[in-house]
Amino acid sequence: MSKYLLDKFLFTVDRDPSLVERYRDDPAGTVEWWEREMANKLLNCTDAERSTWLAFTEEERRALREHDHVTLFRMGAHPFLTLTLFIAMFERDHGPLEYQQAYGRVMADAGIGLPYPDIAT
Repeated sequence: MSKYLLDKFLFTVDRDPSLVERYRDDPAGTVEWWEREMANKLLNCTDAERSTWLAFTEEERRALREHDHVTLFRMGAHPFLTLTLFIAMFERDHGPLEYQQAYGRVMADAGIGLPYPDIAT
């Protein structure tokens, strides 16, 4: 498991409006494409600069495909990254602040409260 790779996925998808829509509409296809094409790409470098060893575990793929922010949080994904990406994807389906409040309730119902686990990368 790699907190870094989970956070990299959330960060890069959240910063590209077309990827936000792609992930909303086709989460499984987006996760598969991103892992194949982007996981080993070094950010802010030429395309020739790549690593070769980064990959999601099956549990990480499942959580990303299912938009399961509770499991992602438990795996160590940064809660700010999941929240901002999921707001971009799902807030439009709700009234003002409804999605954020629902997100918080799900976290609380899952027994996630303060203090949060270590989210350093």
